[in-house]
Amino acid sequence: MLSQLKVLGSATLLAAVSIFSPTAVSALDFGKPGEKVSLVIGYQPYYTESWSGVVNNGKGFWKKHLPEGSTAEFQVGLQGSVIVNAMTGEKQHIGYMGDMPAIAATFRNLPDRGGTDIRIVAVLGTSQQQCNVFLVRNDAPQFADGKEAVKWMDGKITSAPHGACTDRFAQESFLQAGIKPSSYLNQNIEVITTNFRAGKLDAAAIWEPTATKIEKAGIARRAASGIDFGISDGAILVMLNDLIQQRPDVVKGWLNGELDAQLFMADMNNADEVAAMAEAQTEQIDKEVLHAALYKGIPGSVKINMDFAVTDSARKLINDATAFLFSLPKKPAAAERVRDEAIMGQFADEVLKERGLTAPVGVIKAP
Repeated sequence: MLSQLKVLGSATLLAAVSIFSPTAVSALDFGKPGEKVSLVIGYQPYYTESWSGVVNNGKGFWKKHLPEGSTAEFQVGLQGSVIVNAMTGEKQHIGYMGDMPAIAATFRNLPDRGGTDIRIVAVLGTSQQQCNVFLVRNDAPQFADGKEAVKWMDGKITSAPHGACTDRFAQESFLQAGIKPSSYLNQNIEVITTNFRAGKLDAAAIWEPTATKIEKAGIARRAASGIDFGISDGAILVMLNDLIQQRPDVVKGWLNGELDAQLFMADMNNADEVAAMAEAQTEQIDKEVLHAALYKGIPGSVKINMDFAVTDSARKLINDATAFLFSLPKKPAAAERVRDEAIMGQFADEVLKERGLTAPVGVIKAP
């Protein structure tokens, strides 16, 4: 069994660093509108920002909105690229993942990248302190704010899982602060944790709930987040285009269940139950850590916006993240912007209108 830190260390790494092999796949048959359907869902309980999948799984909200007799099998993805690969092979049909793998997935339909058409249909959440968190070694100075902490990293040994949302956050923070670390290493969370323990690392950018887990273990301390630099991160819901084209009724049914899950998460009265569901669907992470990762932090600060729809701010995040992926040597995004048809936000918009709601559907703030 993988160690917990290995699991967390890979939680949102991208297919950005994968080699895509062309794979011929035939269109799946999802049946006719109104018929029961069997779905396989890839989701990431080790990435806090995508926990609406944890809630939808735990509460079974989807059952109320899909045709009678339908089934949904939830499969844990230890990283976004694993889910993207499964969807490319049409072994999973719906995916909960971070913004970077979701964007990379929309380019998979190109002939040299697998040929499977995957679309963005909704936003699970956006934040400035879920994937965008800097930890520093325990004996680092006490900083007045996050900007001062990043300036201290000038000439220091830093790290992040490269190609992930942490990478974009770290590089943009260095740029805004006008500093250059002596080393900016590509490390997973297991290696980052080991190096913090050994005193071989000054700072690292990581995501939740790992940030809280390491902090509460006394291995390193939190020093900065996207709040200090106005940098956002996000999680996104994607679906196979075959499913979208054949079963718009299933798309809207699933989105209604997703909406129920986001509304449930946003209600602070449900915080303990959400943390308990996350504990049940992960391994070796205490409920207290999971609760804090989603619901605690700088008093009054936004932990997650439950956007649901692809809002203007979410589109800006997607555009910025796509440009970053295109700038990387292996170019997991084959263009500076996603193609227009890759974002199909109309279904989420229709669901909101039918239920008399507007985006964001909820905001989780630290009390």
